[in-house]
Amino acid sequence: MNDRTRVVRLREVKPPPARSAGKPSKTQVAYLKRGLEQPGGKLPLFDLQGQRYSERTIRSCIDKGWAEPWFNNPLKPDWLVCKLTDAGRGLFEG
Repeated sequence: MNDRTRVVRLREVKPPPARSAGKPSKTQVAYLKRGLEQPGGKLPLFDLQGQRYSERTIRSCIDKGWAEPWFNNPLKPDWLVCKLTDAGRGLFEG
């Protein structure tokens, strides 16, 4: 190695462990329920009134294991495109 060469090591980023799921709020239920009828369980970015779901609501659902990030939106990188998990589907069974 010469003076101009640097080695950069990337560490693997693991998602935080899911917290105790508990009971979802009304907003979380409305958000998650809409993924039940979508292909692949895709969750909406906007509510039924056309308002964007808050990032706090989406991240809370991810943290509790009810939703997971699906893919990055290259046109809107700040938008979280997520899908329903099996745990999220389980909220509506029974």
